[in-house]
This record gives sequence, C-alpha cells and structure tokens, in this order.
Amino acid sequence: QVKLVESGGGLVQPGGSLRLSCTASVRTVDRVESLAWGWFRRGADAAREFVAGITWDSRRTYADSVKGRFTISRDNTKNMMYLQMNSLKPNDTANYYCALGRTDTPNIATNHRWWGRGTRVTVSA
Repeated sequence: QVKLVESGGGLVQPGGSLRLSCTASVRTVDRVESLAWGWFRRGADAAREFVAGITWDSRRTYADSVKGRFTISRDNTKNMMYLQMNSLKPNDTANYYCALGRTDTPNIATNHRWWGRGTRVTVSA
C-alpha cells in the first residue's frame, strides 16, 4: 500500500514560481526508488493532462507546454518528488496530482498505480 500526499499549491501571480512536493508513505514490497513518478494536472476543462515524469534512473520527460519552465526531481532518501514551476501562466491553473508506478513511460497516466488527492495551483493577477 502506498499513500501519496501533495503539497505546495497556492495562488501566485503570472510569472511567479511555486514548488510542489509529493511524499510517499510506503507499506509495500515495492521500493519507491525503483518506481517512476509523474505529475498530472486537471484544469477547468476537466481533461487530465501529463505535466512531467521521472523514471527510477532519473530520466525526465515533460509536456511541451511546460518545457523550459518546470523541473521535476526526486529524493529517494525521503521518498519524495518535487516539481519546480517557474514563469507560471494563467493556463497553468489546475489541480496537480502526483502519481507513482512501475513504468519506463511515466507520461502515461494508466501506467501509474498510486495517486495523490491533488493540490490546487491558481495563477492569477
């Protein structure tokens, strides 16, 4: 069993920055360090969108809409993942969800077995 908890969301002005965190509480034979992390978001149109992913060996992948602005990272010693978001835009406004799964393609939502409840990011003046 794995529980994921996101934090770090909030209200920020356009051009600002936020850092999201996700913590995994683990009671499973799977070791978090052997799993891939992903960030997904769901905006006003309610469609789930891939944002960023990082594999067990730290290969990173990003949605085109966030490349150059967002950075995903992981800390296996703490069972945590981070999303540094810079140069935020109003259309980044969404609920952001972290996900964890045994996959080499963390950009695919169905490859993740565990999901957090989300944290809200609002980008507005």
